Amino acid sequence: MSEKRTFSVSKTFLLGFGFFGVSVIWALYNAYVPIFLKSTFGLRSSVIGSIMTIDNIFAILLLPFLGALSDRTRTRLGRRRPYILVGSALALIFFVLVPFFNTVQILGLMMLTIILMNFSMAVFRSPVVALMPDITPSKYRSQANGIINFMGGLGALLVFFGGKPLYDRSVSLPFVVGGLVMFVASMMVVIFVREKLADAEAETEAVSFKSSIQELVANLKDVFAAEKSLLFILLGILFWFIGFNSIETFFTSYAKYHLGIKESTGAMILGFFSVTFMVTSIASGFLGSRIGRNRTIRVGLVILVMILLISLFVRQFLPLALVFVAGGFGWALVNVNSLPMVVDMTTLANVGGYTGLYYFFSQAANIAAPPLAGVLIDAFGYASLMIFAGLMFLIAFFIMSFVKRGEVQS
Repeated sequence: MSEKRTFSVSKTFLLGFGFFGVSVIWALYNAYVPIFLKSTFGLRSSVIGSIMTIDNIFAILLLPFLGALSDRTRTRLGRRRPYILVGSALALIFFVLVPFFNTVQILGLMMLTIILMNFSMAVFRSPVVALMPDITPSKYRSQANGIINFMGGLGALLVFFGGKPLYDRSVSLPFVVGGLVMFVASMMVVIFVREKLADAEAETEAVSFKSSIQELVANLKDVFAAEKSLLFILLGILFWFIGFNSIETFFTSYAKYHLGIKESTGAMILGFFSVTFMVTSIASGFLGSRIGRNRTIRVGLVILVMILLISLFVRQFLPLALVFVAGGFGWALVNVNSLPMVVDMTTLANVGGYTGLYYFFSQAANIAAPPLAGVLIDAFGYASLMIFAGLMFLIAFFIMSFVKRGEVQS
C-alpha cells in the first residue's frame, strides 16, 4: 500500500479526543449500570449479564455496516467525521436518560434507553477508529494507537477518580457530566482532524445493510484463507476481550458484594488500572514496533493472568489497587498493538471494513462475556470472576503463537 502520509503526533493527539470521549461513556456505563440493574431492579447476575449484551448484539450487526459505509462516504467533512458528529449528539441525549429511568424504576424504558444509547455509540465508533490508519503510515500505527489509547485511558481515569465524588453526591451527575465531556471531545475531532479529501474520485457505490453483510462475509473469507494469521489474531481478540469485559462489567459488583466496599470505591480501583494503562500506552506502541507486536501482546497477557491470580488472595483496598496498577500495564501491551496488527493485514481501501471485522470479534466477546461470567458468579460466587477472566487471557496467549503476520510494514 502507498504510504505517502506522514505521522503527525499533534494530529494523533487530537484524534485521541474521540477515544477519550468514548472511554468516558463506557467507563461510566460498565461501572454503574450493572449496579442499577441489581440494586434497583433486583436482577440476578446472569440476567444482568444478558441485558448488558443487548447493546453488543446491535453493535455486532451495525459496526461492519458502518465501517464499510464510512469507507465509501464522500462529504465536505470527509468520510468519517459526519458519523462522529451525529452519533455523539444522539449518544449524549440517551446516556443522560439512563439514570433518570433508573430513578423511575421502569425496566422496559431503562432497557430501551440503553439500547438506543449503544446504537448511537455504534454510529461513530468504527468511523472514529478507522481515522487512525486513515491518517497514519503503517510503521507508525502502533505508536499512534498508543497515543489514542493514552487518551482513552485518560478518559477512563477521569471517570474512576473524578466520578466517585460526583456519584456519591448524585447518581445522575456523572452521567450528565460524562455525556457532555464525550460530546465536546468528539467535536474536537470533527473540528480539528482534517481528513484528506483526495479520495472523492474513488469508487463510491452505494452501501446497504445487505451489502455490508456481504462485505463482512467476504472479509471473513480472508479470515479462513490458507494463511491463518488473521483467523488466529481475531480468535485471540475474542478470548482476551471476553476476559477483559467480564472484569469490566462485574468488578464494581465484585467490590460491593464480595469485598464489602462501595461501588464507587471499586470504580476507583479500576482507576488505578487506567492510570497505568494511560501512562504506558505510548510506550507500549513503541515497544511493539521495536520488539514485535505479537511478542508484546503475549507479555501483556502473561501479566494479566498473574495479576488476576494474585487478586484472588487480596481483599484490602490498597493492595488490590496496587495489583491493578500492574494490570493496566499488561492491558496496554495487549490493546495498543492489536488493532494495528489487524489493519496491517489488509489494504488501505479496506481499512474501515477490517476495523469493522476487529469490532465484530471484540463485540462478539462482549456478547459472550457478561452472561457467561454472570452464570459462573451465580453458581460459584464472585471469586469465579477472576478465575474465568484469567483462563480467557491464558487461552489467548497460546492462540497468539500461531499469528505470523501483522507486524510493522516498512
